[in-house]
Amino acid sequence: VLAIVGDRGLSGAYNSNVLRATERHVQDLKSRGVNVRLFAVGKKATNYFRFRGIATEEVFAGFADRPTFADARTVSNVVLAPYFAGDVQELHLVSTKYISSATQRVDNRILLPLQAPEADASSSQLKGYTEFEPELSTLIAGLVRIPIESEIFTALLEGAASFHTSQQRAMAAATENADELRRVLTRVMNSARQASITTEIMEIVGGAE
Repeated sequence: VLAIVGDRGLSGAYNSNVLRATERHVQDLKSRGVNVRLFAVGKKATNYFRFRGIATEEVFAGFADRPTFADARTVSNVVLAPYFAGDVQELHLVSTKYISSATQRVDNRILLPLQAPEADASSSQLKGYTEFEPELSTLIAGLVRIPIESEIFTALLEGAASFHTSQQRAMAAATENADELRRVLTRVMNSARQASITTEIMEIVGGAE
């Protein structure tokens, strides 16, 4: 399982949504007797999973805000190694899907094994006449990296966009809350000052009388 979160906080529920979804997914797999190996992108995953006693094999940090394709390739090489070695049978991705500036949702999908397209009549007729060089298994092993790298890079980009959007909304909400707090405190201060002035006037008037 590969989870993608941010390196920093102050972004509303962006990190917590993915982390909680990943935790639920890992627990669900373990309840079915599946051995899970967890990888993560983003510093926020380290403390979260450590606090909950969930071991992570590797956490990639430092590029969640501005990912490049080289970063996606680095992550891909690490998470694909156990699959090609035959140690794991599936690769799951938990990340944030960027739909619009107002809508982002947690996405949980299976990257590997790749789903073969449904064969139509023409392809089935030609199947017996198709030759592959090199062997089909070798060819697929070499080509499978390309779509996985692309999927991971897309998830990194959508995660970064979702993080910045969530951070912008969180900062806007914090600014509105601060403005409202300033207005409330200003009214309280004015009320206290007016009460103090009124008291002083009453004392002067009382003394004069």
